[in-house]
Amino acid sequence: MKIGFIGLGIMGSRMAGNLQKHGYSLVLYNRTRAKAEPLLGPCGTFADSPAKLAGQVEVLFTMLAHPDAVKEAALGVNGFLNHLGPNTLWVDCSSVNPSFSKEMAAKAARREVYFVDAPVTGSAPVAAEAKLIFWVGADPTDLERTRPLLLCMGNRIVHTGGQGTGTSMKMVINLLLGTGMAAFAEAMALGEGLGLSSKMLFDSLLGTPAVAPFLAAKRDKIDNHNYEVEFPLRWMQKDMHLATVSAYETGVALPLTNVTKEMYELAIRDGHATEDFSAIYEFVAHKGAPPDLKLAAAS
Repeated sequence: MKIGFIGLGIMGSRMAGNLQKHGYSLVLYNRTRAKAEPLLGPCGTFADSPAKLAGQVEVLFTMLAHPDAVKEAALGVNGFLNHLGPNTLWVDCSSVNPSFSKEMAAKAARREVYFVDAPVTGSAPVAAEAKLIFWVGADPTDLERTRPLLLCMGNRIVHTGGQGTGTSMKMVINLLLGTGMAAFAEAMALGEGLGLSSKMLFDSLLGTPAVAPFLAAKRDKIDNHNYEVEFPLRWMQKDMHLATVSAYETGVALPLTNVTKEMYELAIRDGHATEDFSAIYEFVAHKGAPPDLKLAAAS
């Protein structure tokens, strides 16, 4: 089976690499060819465009940053969708909004292409270890076709229902991650403002019901003010924005999410876009803090 993979960023490159480790031969495309170089060789060839890739594969994975990138790859001048053969499987692992997934599913169906939305939960290290969680919206038959490949890249598959439901679940999860991280940053800012040390706050809060478990993994980044990226802050802001778009489409009010989205946008303007999303702590806790507090936090 020949597999196509489009989108070789932080997550996609690791996912593609794990498919290769299981012996699958890949046809690869990325806007920046350099990101594909480590995957080229006996199990990896590069296509000059999504269209040229499409004619060579039976299954196509896309792992792209946002809906516009997926749409360009699928439907642009050199898009793949018009060049995929009948009965090809398109698995979109990108974090996009549910209405967009349903739109792509409909366009794929008109071309006799089977569509699966399968976004993931997990950071770059989790992707490298093939321990991702896949949230899959698909017909059961298409899920079974996809399952062996997903299990090369992850260790848990949740079938959420029909097309668009995988994306829906991912949106709910990222809403919780984004707001949880920002709320923790505000709590830490208050604690430090009241004279408590960062160490005291971390030692006291982590492991309690008040704090989400994922925050324990962010302690080293915050302690060392080193926000090496696992999930970029700009993409968290994007996901929060897509959640508000979906809320508007479905008549749901998300006041906290709307405010948190703007916090991330301000952090992007302050230079944190390409850092890990935990850098919202740096923006919230120390932006505008008195000089002596900033020095104390850095010491």
